[in-house]
Amino acid sequence: MQRRQFLAQCTAASLAAAIANALPAGSPPRSPRILLRSSWQCVNIGDIAHTPGVLALLEKHLPDATVTLWASGNLTDEVAAMEHVRFPQLKIVKGSIGSQGTASNAELQAAIAETDFLLHGSGPSLVAAKDVAAFVKHVGKPFGVYGITHGSFLSGNGPDLLSQADFVFFRDSVSLQLARDEGVTCPVMEFGPDGAFACDLRNDQAAEKFLASNGLETGKFLCCLSRLRYTPYWTIPGDHRKSDPKRVARNEEMAEHDHAPIREAIERVVRETDLKVLLCPEDMTQMAVGKKYLYDKLPTDVKPRVVWRENYWLTDEALSVYVRSAGLFGSEMHSPIMAVGNGIPAIVCRFAEQTSKGIMWRDIGLGDWLFDLDVDSEAAAVPAAVLAMARDFTAAKAKTEIARQFVLKRQHETMGVLRDELSENT
Repeated sequence: MQRRQFLAQCTAASLAAAIANALPAGSPPRSPRILLRSSWQCVNIGDIAHTPGVLALLEKHLPDATVTLWASGNLTDEVAAMEHVRFPQLKIVKGSIGSQGTASNAELQAAIAETDFLLHGSGPSLVAAKDVAAFVKHVGKPFGVYGITHGSFLSGNGPDLLSQADFVFFRDSVSLQLARDEGVTCPVMEFGPDGAFACDLRNDQAAEKFLASNGLETGKFLCCLSRLRYTPYWTIPGDHRKSDPKRVARNEEMAEHDHAPIREAIERVVRETDLKVLLCPEDMTQMAVGKKYLYDKLPTDVKPRVVWRENYWLTDEALSVYVRSAGLFGSEMHSPIMAVGNGIPAIVCRFAEQTSKGIMWRDIGLGDWLFDLDVDSEAAAVPAAVLAMARDFTAAKAKTEIARQFVLKRQHETMGVLRDELSENT
C-alpha cells in the first residue's frame, strides 16, 4: 500500500471513529453515505436520464442512504432544477480532486470526507475515470461502477482502474466479456442494466400541452428518433467541440442508407394503420437530422399524419410523451431504454459507431427488436417489425413487460450487492 493511500485510509478511519464517538450511547448507526459520480452532459436527454435513474434505484432499494450527486461542471441550472423536482433533498456538488489530494472547493471536499462509498453511474465508458482514479489514490475509500459500456474509444485507462472496484456492472454482455478477456480482476463483474431504465421523471403538463397542440392522442401515435453515425456536436451553439472532417464525411456517406428503412417504416405505419408518427429528438442536433432525412423526404400523402418536433426538450417532458405513445422506434438507444423501463415497446436500430451498447436489447430478451443497419437483411426487416408493433400494441406491451421484469430483477440484485458493500464499510 502506498504511503499516501495509507494516510488517506487512516484519515477516513479517524473520521468514522469521530462520528461514532459523537453518537449517544445505544443509538443506531448512522445511515450510509453514497457519493454518486454522474451527470455527463445536458445536450442529450439520455445522458441526463442516467442520473435520475440511478437516484431512483438508490431511493427504492437503499431508502436509508444519504446520496450526494458529484456532477460534471456542465450540469445546467435547468437540468438541476428538473432533478430537484423529483429529488427535492438532493445535494449536488461539482469540482475535481487535485494532484495533492485536495478538492477544488469546500463542498466537494466535505462530500468526499463524509462519504462511505463512491458510485460511478451509467455511461458509455468509465466516463469519470480521472475522478475515480484520484479518489482511489487520495481518499482510499471503496468504489463501484453501475451500468457502463466498456471498450469504446472513451475507455482510456479503464481496465486497470476497474480491477480496483468492489463491483462493476456492465450494461451489455459484450463489455462484460471484454473486461474478462482483458484480465480485469474486480471480484464482482456482471450484467447490470443501464441506470436510465429506472428513470421516472415526469412533466405531464408540458407533454399534454404539446400533444394537444399537435393533434396527438394518447395511444394513437408512435415516436420515431433518428441520428447520424457521429453526433455533430459542433453544430450546437456554444459547444466548443470541433468538427472532424472524417466524421462529417462518414455521416454524409451513411445518412440516406441509415434513414431509408426508418422512413419506409413511417410510411407503412401511416398508410396501413390509424396511428400517427412523432419525429422527436434525443439530443440537440436531431431536430435538424429528423427533418432533413425523414420528414422532408416523406411522400405528400404521409406528411399530414407525421409531426416533426422542432425544439429540443428535457427528459421529464420527453418521458411523459413516451408513456402516452404506442411505442418507439429508430436509431437511438436511451429513449427506448426509458420507454421499456416504463412499460412501452421500443425497437432499436444500431450501427458499429454506437459501440456495443445496443446488445443490451438481446441481454434483456428483446433481441428480435434489435436491428443492425450495417447488415442489409436486418435493415430491410425494420419496416415490417415496426408495423407489427404498431398493429398489436397488446402483444408488444406483453413482450415488453417480460423484458421489464427481467430488468427489475437485475436492478434488485445489483442494488443488493451495493447494500452488502455498504454494510461492510459503514
